Amino acid sequence: MEKLKGKVAVITGGSSGIGLATVKRFVEEGAYVFITGRRQAELDAAVREIGANVAGVQGDVANLADLDRLYATVGRQKGRMDVLFANAGVVEFVPLSSITEEHFDRVFNINVRGVLFTVQKALPLFNDGGSIILTSSGVSIKGFAAASVYSATKAAVRSFARCWTTDLKERRIRVNVISPGPIETPMFAQVPQEEIARITSTVPMGRMGKPDEIASAAVFLASDDSSYVTGIELFVDGGVAQV
Repeated sequence: MEKLKGKVAVITGGSSGIGLATVKRFVEEGAYVFITGRRQAELDAAVREIGANVAGVQGDVANLADLDRLYATVGRQKGRMDVLFANAGVVEFVPLSSITEEHFDRVFNINVRGVLFTVQKALPLFNDGGSIILTSSGVSIKGFAAASVYSATKAAVRSFARCWTTDLKERRIRVNVISPGPIETPMFAQVPQEEIARITSTVPMGRMGKPDEIASAAVFLASDDSSYVTGIELFVDGGVAQV
């Protein structure tokens, strides 16, 4: 335990699902965590649930002023950071014939522009030797119907990690990607059971993943256990992207 003792971390999209599970694990492992979310009520509930060594800063990663406010808070309260989990993102599926400018701009603004500036604006606070973790998806290497815009954003995130590994090597900041498969998060709460069964049938392990299984991978990449790991894409997907 306490693999992250004394670390200061920022997790975007930390008020539910994978983000919230990861916040809990980071705190259990000894980190102090700043979390963001767009909805104040959910963010407040997450902070209350965790209880200690956590602070919530409401904001949208696609809004650069919100990012500035986030890092101003981190700087004022802690003066540094060691780990960033750029997890915030949006999932939207639209067939090619129905893609609009609004859909394209919304998904790219959050999933690509938001990730880029979340990382860039963190760098002045980042300790050398820190860890940056990005959330991509197995869709970046698969060809699913109605997923072209979303998949393109996740392929961009994977490319970011490769380039930033090189950009930040002099500072010994490691950059890695986690690509989850189907995970039991609130977004699946309204999905019909027959669709859940269909999704599960595509997973070699025969089940949906749990948010804590992604959190475990994030702890590994955030900690010294992965001190010689950078530039990778870690698929936590029950084998979907590999088989």
